[in-house]
Amino acid sequence: MRCISCGAKTFVSTTSDVTDLDGRLVIIRNVPCHKCIECNEIIYTGDVVKHLEEVLSTAKSTISEIAVVDYNNSKVA
Repeated sequence: MRCISCGAKTFVSTTSDVTDLDGRLVIIRNVPCHKCIECNEIIYTGDVVKHLEEVLSTAKSTISEIAVVDYNNSKVA
């Protein structure tokens, strides 16, 4: 895969995704991604984006201030 920002090669890795969700902080660890070897851009596949959206939707209705979620252990209805 090539980086969408600079065109360099990417490698498969994991990252942490941090989202401010209406004043609530959601940290999702171990998110699969592609990282650029040149500019460190993070690229998610469509499946990962869909899962992240589902996790955030669930978190929005269940947390009051902050949540730390492991991507691999997150169960979404």
